Amino acid sequence: MNRFYFAFLLIITTALMGSSFVVGKISVSYISPLLLAGLRFLLAGALMAIFVRKYTHPHLLVDWLKIIVIGLFQTVGVMGCIFVSLRTITAGESSILTFMNPLFVVILSTLFIKIKYKPIQWFGVFLGCVGMIILGLLQWSTGTIIGLIGGLCWAIATLLIKKFSLSCSVWVLTAYQMLFGGLILTIAGILMEDIRLTFNFISVSSLAYLVLFGSIAQFALWFYLLSKGDSTKTSAFLFLAPFFGVLLGYLFLNEPLHNETALGAVLVCIGIFLVNWSPTNNAKLNKQKLSE
Repeated sequence: MNRFYFAFLLIITTALMGSSFVVGKISVSYISPLLLAGLRFLLAGALMAIFVRKYTHPHLLVDWLKIIVIGLFQTVGVMGCIFVSLRTITAGESSILTFMNPLFVVILSTLFIKIKYKPIQWFGVFLGCVGMIILGLLQWSTGTIIGLIGGLCWAIATLLIKKFSLSCSVWVLTAYQMLFGGLILTIAGILMEDIRLTFNFISVSSLAYLVLFGSIAQFALWFYLLSKGDSTKTSAFLFLAPFFGVLLGYLFLNEPLHNETALGAVLVCIGIFLVNWSPTNNAKLNKQKLSE
């Protein structure tokens, strides 16, 4: 593939990732957070399930249970935390905290899987942690903690995907973990929240954007790029997602760009880049799964 076209698609994909936080911030004003996350992934998962109906599906109950467990962390944990955090912190801050997941992957995989990482990757973890602390100096609130929990859930889901080694297509896994996770989130929203569901042009169009562009198109483009390029180098550019989260939050939501936010964001983005750019051979699969 032409490298300029590849770079263009990479920018579009990471911009979609970052824009989801901004659109989500708008949406939580009209739809309660857990219900919003549930509807987003219930609809996206259902549409993707139709798309992958001819793909090879798991045949064993235990494999379906593994997909549900992945959905509990990847969709319920990550996306639930994102939308709840957006009630109290900015879209930019939520995106930075959520995309700290590669740093958590290094720490968790070292502790539990005994993967060896290079010093430059640990330096990336260090920079990311310093950036997180700087962000905390600006606002260490419940939303900040929830955002970090979301990033941790993403890292756990990454390691579970590696551990389970499911034989089904990544498209099938993506579709059904979103579908199951979306169903759980929807039920949780109905049972645990004071339901807020306002129907107007903004709420409906925002939800449609999150389903079609923030979920389906984003995953489709990302998987396409991983299949066409070096997955390790492609994953390194995940740092662009929180960059776009901060930039678009500033441009469209007038979110303040404090010096602490800017410095923290830069350090986290550099950390993400360093962690993903130079993995050891043993960690390459881990990084590829991270991007999924």
